[in-house]
Amino acid sequence: MREKEVENGQMGSARQKLNALYACIRRLGSVCVAFSGGVDSAFLLKAAQTALGDRAVAVTAQSAFFPGSEEEEAEAFCRREGIRQIICTWDVLAEEEICQNPHNRCYLCKKALMQQFLRIAEENGLYAVAEGSNLDDEGDYRPGLCAVAELGIRSPLREVGLTKAEIRFLSRKMGLPGWDKPAFACLASRFTYGETITGEKLSMVEQAETLLHTLGFRQCRVRIQDKTARIEVMPEDFARFLQAPLRETVSQKLRQYGFVYTAVDLQGYRAGSMNETLEKEQREQQTAERVK
Repeated sequence: MREKEVENGQMGSARQKLNALYACIRRLGSVCVAFSGGVDSAFLLKAAQTALGDRAVAVTAQSAFFPGSEEEEAEAFCRREGIRQIICTWDVLAEEEICQNPHNRCYLCKKALMQQFLRIAEENGLYAVAEGSNLDDEGDYRPGLCAVAELGIRSPLREVGLTKAEIRFLSRKMGLPGWDKPAFACLASRFTYGETITGEKLSMVEQAETLLHTLGFRQCRVRIQDKTARIEVMPEDFARFLQAPLRETVSQKLRQYGFVYTAVDLQGYRAGSMNETLEKEQREQQTAERVK
């Protein structure tokens, strides 16, 4: 009985935000939705279709930073829902500054990509471009959101205060496929800042994560530094991962993909773990400034 009361309460709050989302999108008149195929952008795209019909169009980036499987899922979603989709091909590996992977890589990448989306929107007579960041994204180091703000890109999910949990909840109620899909970030987020991003290393990471998914690890990451793989799985998956046959299979396969060393992060999977070094550097800098 208690669980039902909690769900009813959550449903009421989330429904209010959903109605606010529809109203927010309707005011745009027409919209180009940056659609990666993830939970948030899929929910936003479906809400835009509900609010605006065929005046809502999906635009999906095709680049080395995104696995082919994500693009396929995005295309399948648009076919299923009857939504027009535009594929934007982007040779991100030709962007030297981005591939040098500085601390503000996400800003540089997001700005370059969203500028292309703005051009596509203009060419197709669409009044606005919207992206799928949610309220929870404000709590992490996300310089890409600065680029979004600078370019006037709309973030309707954040604007109406929708959290990740509410988006999953509403997506499930709406019958959207992938409502429980694990969190995903572009493959560039697997690289230590300052580590040059190359096509070879992106392929190594993609193959390694595909292997882990095939072995049943839904939420995982393979971080890369030089030729070392640092694997993050959920703590509850440690025991199974460290069993000799599976562990040896992973180690052998990763060597075939090009890794020399394989390590397991004992803290387990956590979003944005590559930003932890930034937080340490920022704290040290603030301490140094106070000493001065």
